[in-house]
Order: sequence, then C-alpha cells, then structure tokens
Amino acid sequence: MDWVEESQDPRSAFADPEGEWDTLVGYLRHYRLTIEMKCADLTPEQLATRSVPPSTMSLLGMVRHLARVEHNWFVRVLGGQGHLDRIYWSESDDDLDFNAAVGTQACVDDAWSAWRREVAVADAYLDTEHDLAEHVPLPRGGTAPVRDVLVHMIEEYARHAGHVDLLRECLDGRTGQ
Repeated sequence: MDWVEESQDPRSAFADPEGEWDTLVGYLRHYRLTIEMKCADLTPEQLATRSVPPSTMSLLGMVRHLARVEHNWFVRVLGGQGHLDRIYWSESDDDLDFNAAVGTQACVDDAWSAWRREVAVADAYLDTEHDLAEHVPLPRGGTAPVRDVLVHMIEEYARHAGHVDLLRECLDGRTGQ
C-alpha cells in the first residue's frame, strides 16, 4: 500500500533538478523525507522495536544514527569543526545511536529533535552552492572533495531507506514508495 497518492507525494518537489549541485541536494532531501515518512505514525515502542537478533537496529536507532551522520559530515567535516565530539557515540560504545534507543517518548523526542537540528544545519550549508571539487579536511586526517561527502550522504540515506522499509514492514505490513 502506498503512503500517499503519487500526485500528493511531497518528494516530487525534488524532481527535475538543474545541474549537479541541485541533483545531489535533491536526492539527499528526497531520501531524508523518505526516512521521515517511513517512521511516521508509530508509537515509541514500535519505533524502538529491534530487527532480528543480534542486531540492535530499530527505526528509532536509525533516526539517531542519521542525526549522528548529519552532524559528523555537515558540522564536523564540511563545517570545519572536526574537534567537536560526535553525537550518539562514545569511546566505549561505537553503536550508542542504536544501543541506547529505547521506546520512551523522551527518547523519541530527543532523536527527532537532534535529527531535525542537524538537518537544519546541513540545509543551511546546502542552501548555498559550493565548489564540489574543493577538498575539506577530515577529522582523522586527509581530505575529501565536497562532492564525495554529498554522494556519501546520499548513499548513507539510500542504504538505510532499505533497512527502514524492512523494519516498517515487519511492524505493520506497510511497504511501498
């Protein structure tokens, strides 16, 4: 079953981009919206329901993970603030984003708030076209072109959209789009 009629799909706003920058930004925003749509209308318990053991993957963990990824790449790398601590991460638990995702309203509110905050920071960066060939320093050394960072972000969301689709289908049978 589809979530929305094709003519009402908010992701259609990213169709027909002009140029490479708009194409990359459009795909990233499309996949972000897809993740958000696939997590809609669920309880905290449903959002925190884990996939198959021993995996700790859940929709809520995925929202936290994507907030962490947005923060890492747009704040720490593209924003030049590699000295800042990563969110939803600790030296003792590299998977804190998933491991600490619990089915409480407070955890859900925190996850969505963090994700929306990080997306807003990223969108502020994306609202101005940058030189895609420019190399930016990475927190662990070396550099990467802006283009590679944006393609990586699209890949990250596209990959996880598949995970989210399967997790959602297990919860209520909802698939599609």
